[in-house]
This record gives sequence, C-alpha cells and structure tokens, in this order.
Amino acid sequence: MSAETPSSTLTPIATVLVVAPMPAVPASAGNRKRLALTCSALQRAGFAVDFAYFAHEDQVYRRFGQHPPTDLAAMRASFQRTFLIEANETIPLKTRSQIFGIDEWGSAALDRFVAWYAAEHPDTVAILVNYMFLSRCLNYAQDMLKLIDTHDRFADRQLQYRPFRAEPNFYYTDRKSEAAALDRADVVLAIQSEEAAYFAGLTDRRVLLLPPVFPVRAPFSAPRVIARIGFVGHGNDPNLFSISKFAHAWAAGWTPDKPELRIAGEICHALGGLDLPGVMLLGYVDDLERFYAETDVIVAPMLMGSGLKMKVAEALSYGVPVVGTAIGFEGFGAEELAHRCADVAEVKAAILALRSDPAGLSALTQACATLFARFNAISLQAEAELADVIHAASHRRPVTVAPPAAIVESMEQSWPIGVRSANSALQDHPAFGRLLATERLGETAAQAIRYAPERRRWFAGSTPARETTASLGLVAVAMSPEWVREKRLPREIREAAARAFRDVQPDWATAARCVGASANGFALALVLPSHLLTGVRAVAVFLIEPDGGRAHELTLDGIAPLSLSPGFAFEALRRELTPVPAVVSVSGIGLAPIASNGTVLFLTDDLIGRIAIASAHAGGTIQP
Repeated sequence: MSAETPSSTLTPIATVLVVAPMPAVPASAGNRKRLALTCSALQRAGFAVDFAYFAHEDQVYRRFGQHPPTDLAAMRASFQRTFLIEANETIPLKTRSQIFGIDEWGSAALDRFVAWYAAEHPDTVAILVNYMFLSRCLNYAQDMLKLIDTHDRFADRQLQYRPFRAEPNFYYTDRKSEAAALDRADVVLAIQSEEAAYFAGLTDRRVLLLPPVFPVRAPFSAPRVIARIGFVGHGNDPNLFSISKFAHAWAAGWTPDKPELRIAGEICHALGGLDLPGVMLLGYVDDLERFYAETDVIVAPMLMGSGLKMKVAEALSYGVPVVGTAIGFEGFGAEELAHRCADVAEVKAAILALRSDPAGLSALTQACATLFARFNAISLQAEAELADVIHAASHRRPVTVAPPAAIVESMEQSWPIGVRSANSALQDHPAFGRLLATERLGETAAQAIRYAPERRRWFAGSTPARETTASLGLVAVAMSPEWVREKRLPREIREAAARAFRDVQPDWATAARCVGASANGFALALVLPSHLLTGVRAVAVFLIEPDGGRAHELTLDGIAPLSLSPGFAFEALRRELTPVPAVVSVSGIGLAPIASNGTVLFLTDDLIGRIAIASAHAGGTIQP
C-alpha cells in the first residue's frame, strides 16, 4: 500500500471486503487516511483485503471541474482484488428537505455489486462499509459479518454550520435515521471515544472503538523558537471555515518578526486567492516529510467537525508539536492547555506566547509525545479487539490468495490515442499527451469487466494527428477538465478530438431549431437541463458538421429562458435533469450556413449534452 499502510507479511487466513466512497490512494484527505490505515490494520491482523471503490468522490470532483485525485493502479497493487463501481446516480450535495434520507447517498449500482460479489466470493467472511450513508448495501452481503466504519456522526451535523451562516454540502441526517442505518450492521466502528458512546446510545449493535494506528515517522524534537507554523488539510468545509478564520486572525497585526503561517494541501484551492500578510499558500505538497521537517509547530484551529482530526495525528507522527482547539483534539484525551483552546484567538495567543520560549516549547513537545504514545497504545488495543471479532466470525478458514495482476497498457487503434490501464492518476501521459476522457462501464457490460479497475483513457498531443476522421463510436466517458476548464491544447486539436468523440454517449440529448443567425453566430431554440439557466457555468460547445464533417469550437454567448417549448423531446440518463425551454446563443464566424442539420456537443464539468439541429419545420425526434 502507500507509506501510510504497510502491507502484512502474514499469510492471509480469510478475506474482508472493504467498501468506500473514496479511494484509498492517494491518502490526501483525512477520510482517505482513515480508510488506508483501517485496511492496513486488517492486513496486519492477517486478513486479505478486497477493496471496492464506489466512485462517489470521482463524480464530485468532476462536478467541480477538477481531475479526481485517484490512483487505481496503486490500489490494484495494494489489495488482493480491487473493484471500481461507477456512481451512475447523481449524488445530491444539497437537499430541500430538513435532512437527507437514510439512503439518499446510496446507490443501486453498489447494491448490485455487493450482491454479485457475495455470489462470486462466498468465502469472504466480513464486509466493512465506510460511512453509514452506504449502509443499504449491507442488506445484500449474504453470510458475512457486517461492519460500518462511521468516520463521523451525521445526526444534526447541519447545525454546526449556523454560526458560519453557511449551508452544508455534505451528508447530514437525524438520530432516527442514523440509528436505522447502524442497525443494518453487526458491528459499528467509532473513530473516537466520545462518538463510541454516542453510537452505543443509538443502536443495540456492538460498538467498537477503532482509532487509527499512526506509524512513527520521526522522533519528537522541541524547537528553540517558532519561525514557521503550518496547517495541512483537505478542502472540506470544516477546514475551510477554520483555517480561513485563523489566517485572518493571524494576519491582523502581523509583523515580520512573528512566525509565518504556511498552509498546504487541497485546502489552498478552496481558499482561492487568499493574500494576507504572514500567510503563505503552498498548494498540494508531494513531500510531506520535508514540509513537517521545515515546520516548528502545527496549528489545528478547528471550529467545527466531528470524528477524529487526522491532521493532528499525522503531525504528531512526524514528531511536530501541535497547538489547537478542543474541537481539534477531540478523541485524543488532551490535557495540555495548548490542546484545549476555545477559539482561533486563543490558538494565536498560545503560539505568540511560545514563539521565543524554549522551556515552554520543550514542555509542549513532551506533552505531544506523551499524548501520541498513549493514543497509539489505545489504537493498537482496539485494533486487536476488532481482529478478534472478525477472527471469531471467520473460524480461521484458509483461503487461496492470488497476487495482484499486472497492470496492462495497450494501444487502441483510434485517435485520439486510447490506452487501457488502471493508472488513473495521470493527467498527462509522457508518451501520448493530455488526458481527454476516461471510459465509464455501464450496466450492460459483463460484470467482471465492469468492476475491473482498468479503463480506456484517451489522450491527445499538442500536434495534429495524421488521421482525425474516425469516430470512437458510442462510448460512455467522463470528460477531463481539459475540455471545459483548462483548455491547454490548441484549438485545432480540441476540434479534431471533438470530431472523434461526436458519437459519445450523452447524459442528455435533444433537438434544436435555428431561430436566428448572423455573420458572427446563431441562436438555437431547444429544451435543456434546468440547472444551466441558473448561475454562470463553465461550458465548452462544439458544432459538428453533418455526416461527420469538421468540428468547430463555439463561444457560448448566453442562455435565456423561453416562455413556450419548441416541442422537441428530451432524453436524459439522470432523473434529476429537468428540461426547460430556452434559447442558446453562440458565436462562430461563418458557421450559420452549415449549422443546419449539424450536431452540437454541449459540455459542462460532468455532463455531456448532444443537440441535433433540425430544419425549421422538423418535429421533436432525437438521434442520441
């Protein structure tokens, strides 16, 4: 596995299936670190791990125009078997109800996978599902010990947002729903003691405490002064609200003789163009060891959130002392005053009081070392208890473990260049160029193929290919940010690629009528997904000439509502895409005469639309 999760050298005695809505590699966020460390604990206990990634986070990243940080090749090399389940349903990040329903983030595709897996691998002794909102799939796990790793409590989670006057964009529910989800399991895992007690009050299922065991990466060494303080975090709301408030507090009255705050990780993207004195945004850092070695004290000024703050445990594993709020140290049994600050002002005051106090820094470092040793001792004991529970269910039945299969890369006879591989971490291929699209395997594919981590990926270089006329056919793909956000490839390459993808499987399809034209563009009357009428969205638009002719990249000038529908049918793969009548105005010099009977590819971050331009008297049929 990754450096976070050394694999066991023991001969596995049985298999555990781990299901998660986030990848195990890279461990670039707290929930991923938790997942990776839990898998490592199972391997240390002698179990083989089959890992099933339900591509929830993949979809969410794409919806925000970002390349999903996922390394399927590394996961495939880390586990006995690795499966990829496409998230066919749209995961709702907002709800109009007071709470999310118990299964609103579940997936029928995931349920079908678990049922298939149970039939194909009946010797698997346990299934561990990450997060209670995926608990429904446990109903399909026949004859397995069923476990839920909760990560966090989700009942009334939305109330934490009120002081920040913000709306949550992650799952929340009520106590009744949370209890019903936990009741689907045989064993419930809690990441820290306060939440273990809470869950024990919700369900009569067995609740086990399972804090993660963090390997010691560096010994503690007390700094003599504080020159640099640091924060590493994922771009979630608790991190965003907390470090943003702390950064502004830190910058107030900052002078060059005071420590510099360095912020690293995906949180930097969420902070945008934050420009404050005494604050530096480092972005994503590949070398965490160096970052921690160059940091005197880590801050955890957390103002909201549940679960365990993995950033605190990670900093301690690198031997760096930490100062933070009581919320930041929940689950660690903190006793030091510097670990129980009430707010960001107290965190700032504690740092400033310690910055030139060698004795105080020595005492803080010793307190951190004691806390970390105690935390890991409790974690090891909890890990052993979990292993005993699964061992009892397995009866130590021997299994034959096949080594991970070799990663396959093969050229496809098409342009853009297609590569079949499990290497999903690439955005640029050293030989083939810029990533354009990744294959999605739908319900019609053979199941064993559908769940395999290998996917075709198409790339394009910066120079025109020799042959650009062939269509890739009716393939289902997820487009890369290159199309809508980045646009690093030359226009002629993007147009040639759009031509190759002209028959791609659309997420929505309709027809349109040209209702206005000029030398510089034209307007189309049609129906399209309602969300495109609200807000400003990044869009890429291509006009494909009739009969597979040239492709032309257009400029979207505007979308306006229509009072009457033009009468064209609308087809969508996703139920939440509600059609509304509209007029779409585009610019493309000299293209109006060839627009008739052409096709428009309408690309947004995570959706592909196909619009067939009909003649002025055409009816409402679609050729998707």
